[in-house]
Amino acid sequence: MGFDSLTAKRHSARAFTSRKVDWRDIIKAVDCAIQAPSAGNIQALRFILVSDKEKIKRLAEAAQQDFIAQAQHVVAVCSEIKQVEKLYDERAEMYLRQQAGAAIEHFLLKITELGMASCWIGAFADELVKSILEIPEDSDVEALLPVGYELGKARRRPKASLDSVLYFEKYKNRYMK
Repeated sequence: MGFDSLTAKRHSARAFTSRKVDWRDIIKAVDCAIQAPSAGNIQALRFILVSDKEKIKRLAEAAQQDFIAQAQHVVAVCSEIKQVEKLYDERAEMYLRQQAGAAIEHFLLKITELGMASCWIGAFADELVKSILEIPEDSDVEALLPVGYELGKARRRPKASLDSVLYFEKYKNRYMK
């Protein structure tokens, strides 16, 4: 699948079948995620692959999104800011968020390429997720990524038109000279 087709196909899935997912495919997606750019090449992200159905159910409750419990696996993306702060001080948090976003998108694209589906979950009770997964206090949870095979037909929502988001040379200038 070409890159343009892949990005057009990727969407947030909120219903999963009971079809078994090979955890090794998720490892491939994590390996893809760690290829994303990072400030100073500091590898500050950590990934937790959760397969235990009871933990997945508790993560769904922590996010108040029941569909997560249908997923075969959930990947928690975590960050460790200490090393990034040593190099970048007050900009560290922003750089870490950027790194996490790039890595998550790499992950989601690879999952799509492998024929599976996911949804980027950013709203959850942080401390509850940290407790469930025994994440240290000095680490943050960036996202939860439920993974499975999508139930039903893919439902991709329309995206903004290029004309509505692209400017030239300065903000709000819609014309190239």
